[in-house]
Parts: sequence; C-alpha cells; structure tokens
Amino acid sequence: MGVILNQSFKNMVTTYFGFGIGAINTLFLFTYFLEKEYYGLVSFLLSAANLVWPLMAFGVHNTLVKFYSSYKTDSEKDKLLNLIVVLPVGVSILLGIIGLFSYDFILQYFDEGNELVKPYVWLIFVIAFATTYFEVFFAWSKIHLQTVYGNFMKEVFHRICVTILLFAVYLKWIDVHTFIYAIAVIFVFRAITMQIYAFSLYRPKFSFLMPDNLNSVFKYSALILIAGSVATILLDLDKVMIEHYLPIENVAIYGIAVYIATVISVPQKAMHQIIHPLTASLLNAKDKLGMADLYKRSSLSLLVISALIFILIIINIQQLYVLMPEEYQISPMIVLLISLVKLFDNMLGNNNSILFNSDYYRLVLIFGVALSLVAFGFNLLLIPLYGIVGAAIASFLAFGVYNATKILIVLNKFHIQPFTLKTLYILLFSAALTIGFYVWEFPFHPIINIILKSILCSSIYLLIAVRFRFSEDVNHLIEKYLQKWL
Repeated sequence: MGVILNQSFKNMVTTYFGFGIGAINTLFLFTYFLEKEYYGLVSFLLSAANLVWPLMAFGVHNTLVKFYSSYKTDSEKDKLLNLIVVLPVGVSILLGIIGLFSYDFILQYFDEGNELVKPYVWLIFVIAFATTYFEVFFAWSKIHLQTVYGNFMKEVFHRICVTILLFAVYLKWIDVHTFIYAIAVIFVFRAITMQIYAFSLYRPKFSFLMPDNLNSVFKYSALILIAGSVATILLDLDKVMIEHYLPIENVAIYGIAVYIATVISVPQKAMHQIIHPLTASLLNAKDKLGMADLYKRSSLSLLVISALIFILIIINIQQLYVLMPEEYQISPMIVLLISLVKLFDNMLGNNNSILFNSDYYRLVLIFGVALSLVAFGFNLLLIPLYGIVGAAIASFLAFGVYNATKILIVLNKFHIQPFTLKTLYILLFSAALTIGFYVWEFPFHPIINIILKSILCSSIYLLIAVRFRFSEDVNHLIEKYLQKWL
C-alpha cells in the first residue's frame, strides 16, 4: 500500500486542485457569466458525450490494463498496444456512419422543447472521440505506473482552460457560441498531449500482427464495453433525461448539486489510477491473500478520507447555496442523496478493479444492463413526478442496488468482503458529527461560517480518526508528512 498511497496522495492533491478550480467554475463563474440556458446546454453536451465515448472506446482502455501484464515479451505487448490504438477508430467510424444517417432523426428529438441544442449536437461526437483517445493513452501511462501527468490533464487542465474561456466571455472577447466550440477544441488538444506523453513512456513497434489470444481480448473488450458503460449510464442518464422532460436550465441546476457531491469521489479516483493495474497483477499472480488485504485496506482508507469530505459538504451546503444566485438554490436533499451514493462508492475500495480484471466481469455485465434499464424506469417515473429531486432519488436507488450487487458478486466468487468493525465505527461517528454540525450555524457571513465550521469539524474528526487508528495506512501517511514538515 505504500506505493499506492504515495501516488494516490499526489493524484488526490492534483484532483482536488482541479476540483477546486471546477468548483469556482461550476458554482460561480458559470452561474454569473453565462445564461442559465447556455449553462444547461454545456452540461447536456458533456453528459451526452460521456454516454457515447465508452461505446467508441469499445472497452480497450480496460482491456489494456487487464492483459498487458500477462504478456511476457515486448513483441506480444506491442501487438496488444497496436490493437488498442486502432480498434476505437474503426468503432468510431461505424458509429459516425450510423449517426450521419440518423442525424435528422436525432434533431427531431429536440424539436418539441430545447431547440437550443440542435446546432451543437455534432459536438457530442467530437468530444466523445477526443475523450476516448485520452482514456486510451491515460491507460497506457497507468500500465507503466505513471499516473500523475495523466491525472493532471484529466482533472486540472481542461478546467483551467474553461476558467479562461469564461472570463473571455465575461469580458466580451468571445461570444457564447465560440465558447462552446472552444470547449470541444480543449478536449481534442488534451487527447493529443496525452498521446505524446504516452509515446514518451513507451513507443511500440507498429505491425499488423494481432495478439495470440485475440479472441479473449475481443471478448473481454466487447463485454467490458457494456459493463463499463453501466456506471457512466447511471451517472449521466439522469441529466440527459432531465433535458427531455424539463427546461434545459434544470440540467445546470441539477449538475451543480451533482458536482458538489462528486467531490467525495476524488479519493477513489486518485487511488484507482494506481490500484487498478496492481489489482490486475495480483489477479494474474493468483495472490488471494494479497487481494483480500488490499480490498479491506483500500476500503478503509477511502472511507476515512471520503467520510470527512461528506461531512464537510452536508454541514455547509445551506451556507454555500446562500452565496449562489437564487435561481440555482435547490433542496439540500438532492446533494444528500447523491453524496450518499458517492460515499457508498468509496466504501467499495478496489471492488471495481477486482471485477473488471477477473473472469466474473460477465456477471457485472448482466446485472449492470438490468440495472441500467431499472434506472431508466426510475427516471421515467420520478422526474415527471418530482422534477430534479426525482432524478436524485432515481440515482440513489439505482446506484445503491448496483453497488450492493457488486459486493455480493465478489463475496460469492472470491469469499472476501471489504468491511470491518472499524467501518461501522466510522459510519456511526460520521453520522453523529454530520447531524450535530448541520443544525448548528455561526451568526456570521456564510464564508466565515463555512471556514469556522470546517476547521472545527475537521479537527474533531481527524483527532478521533488518528487516535483510534481508523485506517493504519492513512495514519502512516499522516505521520510521514508530519515528520517531513516538522
């Protein structure tokens, strides 16, 4: 866990820096510099692209991580890398042809309501294609255990660019239409720079020869395409369906709540960059003891960190909304529901890495497809009844069932589970701290209130967490940096 936590900590710092910039963009710059309709438009385009790019990628970014360490010679590894680079092009061309012939039908989808989207529909394909190759070359760097640069480009770079563009709109250097096209250019540029970095780590010799176990690679890619798309569908389906049932500005309002809650996911995303290839190596080596140990320790470490973030979000949410324009202030219940989903995700530790790198990813596929249909049904029923609160309830129910299913699959097939008594203690302590600080407000300006509550609550949480050693790995990391600084 030492190597994991070291790179994970660097990735977490980078990711939180990016999320900090993103928070400024999402909560303030977008809300003050852009009209609600265009903010909703940008949110919709990015969410729609997130639904499309996993299809273009055909699961090859996960395939690379799973199979790369199983090859013993450079020539076999080169064959795999060549296939990984070429395959998404073919899939994207196929999807592009389908999109070209069905373009008029797609435009008719927006005729009844949000016609603002129609001129920009083609940008969904561009952003999705660029994201596909960014993820492919990011996976390329992961297999060489070099994740910091890719994580910076994924979490920080495009957000800084968006900040600059938003100020350009505010200063009237560019109009909103140029702003939207420029966002697509940012994603393309990011993919190109990631490719250059990946080739600097290792440049394979190009050939038309295929890997020996081509059938296994294709089968895994095809199935992981659907299984890996499930989480993306569950994550962005609600935003796309909100656009269909409600005015497009509701996508922006709901997206703010989701973004606030997504901050909880940062530790998991940071650790995943390095823990995913290591989990694949443990599975290939059939190291069951190492797998069980990594499962529990990753779950505890992520829970300790993400529980504190969860607490800080919930106790400050009311004051945070006071700082935003009134039209963006919504029920804290939406943030609470999505935050619980993200906290549950963190509690699973490296569960996704175990499943997607094992022979049981087919089960995730079956349950995932079923739950995607269930999520669609939840949104179909709840959004017309309860609006964006209904979308949050739908996501909460769908992800709750999905995560519970993944825990049960790993328990049944590997006879390991991520929870200990410390898991229960952390949850109970976090719940008590959340309730206590949520109902207590300082009679000051919202910013001062947020700072004071956050400092006081964090101090209490960290003292208890370190004193009772909720996570040995987190304690060691804290002690390491304290020795370096003191």
